[in-house]
Amino acid sequence: MVKIGITIGDPAGIGPELILKIYRHFDPKKAYILYGEKKILEAAKREFGVDLEAKEIYTVEEVKGPGVYVADLDISETDRPLPSITSGKVAVAYLGRAVVDAVYGKIEGLLTMPINKFWAKLAGFSYEGQTEFLAQACNVKDYAMLMYSETVKVVPLTTHIPIREVPERIKTEAIIRKVKLIHKEFIRFFGKEPIIGVLGLNPHAGDKGAIGDEDVREISPAVESLKAEGYKVEGPLSPDSAFLKRDYDVHLCMYHDQGLIPFKLLAFKEGVNMTLGLPFVRTSPDHGVAYDIAWKGIADETPSLHALKLCENLAEKLCQ
Repeated sequence: MVKIGITIGDPAGIGPELILKIYRHFDPKKAYILYGEKKILEAAKREFGVDLEAKEIYTVEEVKGPGVYVADLDISETDRPLPSITSGKVAVAYLGRAVVDAVYGKIEGLLTMPINKFWAKLAGFSYEGQTEFLAQACNVKDYAMLMYSETVKVVPLTTHIPIREVPERIKTEAIIRKVKLIHKEFIRFFGKEPIIGVLGLNPHAGDKGAIGDEDVREISPAVESLKAEGYKVEGPLSPDSAFLKRDYDVHLCMYHDQGLIPFKLLAFKEGVNMTLGLPFVRTSPDHGVAYDIAWKGIADETPSLHALKLCENLAEKLCQ
């Protein structure tokens, strides 16, 4: 029996609403463990008129069959927290509780609802994002954020860092390691050797060094080295036209917005944030906490549903 963990995320955001909206799509043959707080889910049920039946548990060992379960942390003082250090703190607590079970192999897949990095960091969360926290919890050095859809897939070499810090992170060895990870994980999850397009950093991929030297000094040597080892890789590609051709299974981009802007334009509603390199499956919808529409019943569950289905399918595949 496949067990899927789902974190509520920031309870002041749209996570609770999205869980109630995707609940009707749960597979009756699987077990779903909701990591958060029963009182927050109960408040959401009352607010949105959804009859979610979930059994309260203390440990995953209590899960004996398919169904929906709640691992209740019971740490909030209210069932409707506002965006604050408190909402950031409890969101991190939900994530931490779920990751413990995932690391010890008690759940096969983990779907994480969004947290707010501002409030989480004020509450003591010292990571760039949930991806980096998951990697450290698993003691994984090589990992990547894959933005996944059926039509386009993107991996950023660097993620949530200031633009001014990006050039110093563009190193030949880092690119080689990331491409090898993508190659390995695509075979693991999707059963194929990917064709990888590596984007340049500068306009027109540097125009042979006329516009910055990172493309010539760091990116080109990485691509040539990988080609020599037999990897299906091309680049550096001019960033302004790289996504016009669909010749690549995945694009390796040098920084966050270089890849995420075209990805969201092309595949926002079906886009899924998936972490490569972990011993378990982890997915997340490709959006934030959306405080402006939270608890209003108008959040679109489509990205979360895609994240759920990808998590289910890959977790089931790895269990075979």
